[in-house]
Amino acid sequence: MMYWLYELREWMLAHNWMSDDAALYKILNLFKYHTFRAGGAAITAFVLSLMYGDKLICKLISLKSGQPIRTADEVHKLAELHGKKAGTPTMGGILILGTIILSTLLWAKWDNVMVWIVLFTTIGLGALGFRDDYLKNSKKNSKGVSARTKLVWQTSVAVIAGFAFAYLVPADSGQTLRALYIPFVKDAVISDMGIFAVAMFSLIIVGASNAVNLTDGLDGLATGCSLTTALAYTGFGYICGNAKYSDYLGVAHHSLANELPIIAMALAGACLGFLWFNAHPAKMFMGDTGSLALGGCIAALAIGCKQEIVLALVGGVFVMEAMSVILQVWSFKSRGKRIFRMAPIHHHFELAGWHENQVIVRFWIMSLLFALLGLATLKLR
Repeated sequence: MMYWLYELREWMLAHNWMSDDAALYKILNLFKYHTFRAGGAAITAFVLSLMYGDKLICKLISLKSGQPIRTADEVHKLAELHGKKAGTPTMGGILILGTIILSTLLWAKWDNVMVWIVLFTTIGLGALGFRDDYLKNSKKNSKGVSARTKLVWQTSVAVIAGFAFAYLVPADSGQTLRALYIPFVKDAVISDMGIFAVAMFSLIIVGASNAVNLTDGLDGLATGCSLTTALAYTGFGYICGNAKYSDYLGVAHHSLANELPIIAMALAGACLGFLWFNAHPAKMFMGDTGSLALGGCIAALAIGCKQEIVLALVGGVFVMEAMSVILQVWSFKSRGKRIFRMAPIHHHFELAGWHENQVIVRFWIMSLLFALLGLATLKLR
């Protein structure tokens, strides 16, 4: 929407209502630049979070939307560590989802199909999370939407988004998003994956949303890791959308990716604002409303700027969390033994004696390092 101010400048100039040396001309010219609008999106999301965070907390408390904590029979010693969190308002992901949507609509160009695909993915998975959180709170237990229903919903959203990325985003310089790029290789290893691109994109979206969801087990953990990941994809998106920089670094270029940094910075601003209330001891939790939406948004950003493979590195903490659960389940079912004290792995370190704050900050540090390593792959080609 803010881009329209730049269009207004052009219209006023064409009709001689403004000279090109006027102060207003120079001010409106700022809205042309993606970097300016990306910064505006981040600030908008952050300020909106601070403005409405306390109001949302009060509303959730009045609705008795408290976090149900699993019993000692289910989680043993962890119940002692987290028992005091019972009753903390959840569904705070509404704040994250709302600020991302509003900031994106305010600062991004509406005629860019990638913007709408990313928003669809974010909203679609956020709606699933909202349904899950609502059922958990209405029933006052830790169970919500059934695993089967959740998987069907996630897959449906992912397949629609994957198809849109693969076939609705127009080719740029003869290149479509169906091309497969891998780190350390300059050219596409597969020029057109065809329908397999839809399958791959869908798997990435479902996997990322579940991985972020598993990471959301400690105050601010998923929020902080999502923040660093969003900042990394701000850089990836800017480079992918800029023909000069993408050619210099030897990475995939698509002109429509130039709006993705605006969404990525809206995501970063939303996470930073939510962290204000979610830092230990948390005043509210994001719930599945936030975690599923964050995972979907991050995956969609990665696909849009053709850095979906690098997501496994940039989102290294999310991969660790998901793999710890997979390995734990496999080991227990096949050998009758557990690898970790508890999965996801952040609980393993809690039970090993790390204070919650230590786990959170150390995982944030790892997330930052993973993001920097991911960005470093741009030069290793």
